[in-house]
Amino acid sequence: MAAATNDVLSWTNQDPRESQLFNTWGVLYRFATVVNNNGQSTTTLWRAVRANREDRVAKLEWASNGGLGRAVIGKNAVPMADLVRPDPRYPGARIFNAPDGLQYRWRPSSNSPDVVLEDPNGTVVAFFRPTRPTRYQIGDVYGELHLHRNAGAGTITHPPMMDTVTVTAMLYRFCQAFGL
Repeated sequence: MAAATNDVLSWTNQDPRESQLFNTWGVLYRFATVVNNNGQSTTTLWRAVRANREDRVAKLEWASNGGLGRAVIGKNAVPMADLVRPDPRYPGARIFNAPDGLQYRWRPSSNSPDVVLEDPNGTVVAFFRPTRPTRYQIGDVYGELHLHRNAGAGTITHPPMMDTVTVTAMLYRFCQAFGL
């Protein structure tokens, strides 16, 4: 299934906690991490709403040991671990409950280096594709987030679904990178 250009987001930086997702329109999402005086790290996800205007989508408060802590998405606070629960049915898979009340699964693809996002019916609604580092003006790109606009219920590119997909993709990448 081919995605339209605007449905492919280039993802900068190997560390997803300090990265940007952009397309031909510009930067759509930005993860920014700060460390306070006590050594506590907090990552904020910002979504561009128009030129020079961003809204805060989520705040991720990391555990003191650098592991998974608490996520505040909109007005809902949940343990980050709830957004990347291991799925015992598939090695390397992680499940989460989305704003539509349904359970989705990030899992490694069986025939490519991609990590696919499946809806409850097993339909691939998005995927993350690692890429060779490529230099862009915005930053070095290490992967692409592909969103299938019409797959499943057809809501994957609408907030709050797209926001949740972006947060869970980042947490999945984090867990894979740090062996969590």
